[in-house]
Amino acid sequence: MDNLSQKQKVIVMIALLASMFFAAINQTLVSSAMPRIISMLGGMDYYSWVITIYMLTSTVATILVGKLSDIYGRKPFLLSGIVVFMIGAFLTGLSTNIFQMIAYRGIQGLGGGVLMSVTTMAVGDLFMPRERAKWTGVMMSIFGFSSVIGPTLGGVMIDHMDWKWLFWAFLPLGIVAFVMILRMFPKVPRVESESIDYWGSLFLSLSIIALLLGFSWAGSKYSWGSIQIIGLLITAVIFAVILVLIERKAKSPVMPLHLFKNWIITNSNLVGFLMNAGMMGAMVYLPFFVQGVKGLSPTQSGFVNMPMSLTMVVLSSMSGRWISKSGKYKRYAIAGISFMVIGMLMMTFMNSIALAVASMCVFGVGLGLGMPVFTLVAQNAVPINQLGVVTATATLFRNLGGTIGIAVFGSIMTSILKRNLEETIASGKGVNLSQLDPEHARQLAPFLNPQVLLDQPKLKIIQASLPAELQSYFAQLMDMLRAVLSETLSTVFLSGAGLLVLALLLVFFLKEIPLRSSEKGEAPQEEPV
Repeated sequence: MDNLSQKQKVIVMIALLASMFFAAINQTLVSSAMPRIISMLGGMDYYSWVITIYMLTSTVATILVGKLSDIYGRKPFLLSGIVVFMIGAFLTGLSTNIFQMIAYRGIQGLGGGVLMSVTTMAVGDLFMPRERAKWTGVMMSIFGFSSVIGPTLGGVMIDHMDWKWLFWAFLPLGIVAFVMILRMFPKVPRVESESIDYWGSLFLSLSIIALLLGFSWAGSKYSWGSIQIIGLLITAVIFAVILVLIERKAKSPVMPLHLFKNWIITNSNLVGFLMNAGMMGAMVYLPFFVQGVKGLSPTQSGFVNMPMSLTMVVLSSMSGRWISKSGKYKRYAIAGISFMVIGMLMMTFMNSIALAVASMCVFGVGLGLGMPVFTLVAQNAVPINQLGVVTATATLFRNLGGTIGIAVFGSIMTSILKRNLEETIASGKGVNLSQLDPEHARQLAPFLNPQVLLDQPKLKIIQASLPAELQSYFAQLMDMLRAVLSETLSTVFLSGAGLLVLALLLVFFLKEIPLRSSEKGEAPQEEPV
């Protein structure tokens, strides 16, 4: 796209930003409302799967589309990504049970993975790394803006409308984004010399699916030491070995192995993996504290999340400009992850809404400073003709980290929640139903589940429907569940902080090389800092 004028590039960027906002707002819109939706559909045990399946399918789509878009151009994949995402969103709104929602979210993930990754690749096509840093910051700001209005708007909608409209309300924006890409985005001729790596794509997909299924089912559907989980993880390794053998001989590998010989790319991918594992694995359970422990509505939960999103928007835009101006990025990566660690540690000790807001503000500063860096670093370390595959690889590691983090922390959440509940009852600190009148115990037994805390209107109806002699017992039971849930969430957030500390240590070993500002396709050589 070197032949485009600066004005034409800006017009194309507007179309790309519209596409990114469409995908991002659909994701953030449901974040604060998902606990209520899951409570309505039933199946809290499958809560993490609603998120995991999206990450799984988007991860597979991301890595496959990287090389294909290098061959066929970005435009057809941007258009198809929008269409598939819209179909998935529409079907999700038709879900009548948790299993339908999981299946339709998988379809949505395919479109989202294509859309978000190809958008990032297209920015790499348009601008050199020095200028790209500024536009990367703008894109992060768009994502951050959706994070500002999404949770709050989603909370308002779930409180006052049928939940299906959370998935349908922004479908017209998808049509607008489709038309903008169709008319504004230039066509790129196919690279005739490139061939498609079908076998590599197949075994890469199979390895990812087996790996993610193993981590997702471990500790929930099957025990970690079960033959099913061990079998899936061994299968993932076998497919990965076959993939390596294929890629060593492939003419146009879907995942070029030489990329991993570049320490800058390998380091940034590992940091991205750990950062997303710690962040996604813990942050997905933040609404459990705000809504479950503190009893706020989804609308109020959205307002609590807003300060984090605002700080992320401001800092991501500013850091992009700072990086573009100075050409230095390592300092922002270190500062960003440091703030994320501090924010996550503050979440570990949350006992009030004020502290929750403060911790999320600190975390938002970290996101704004650190998130724009790592894809930019990887893109800067390779020639321009490898932008698609290196961007897809970076996105793959981030998505794998997020998906595995959600799965592992979901397992931690489930197992520790059960243990803490049993220990609390055994210690006599809570309500022990076995010591109550059998009839009273029978009436209260269905509510010995923290899931009941996530739907406040339903909780009030339940409490009002109980006879007077059970009111005090029910109140004690809810207090016990809130205390157990809060204690469990502290462990989850502490685990997330631990992974972010590992990411921070790796960043200190990241080599910093000059950001390219010319149109030449050569990647700069590594220079130790």
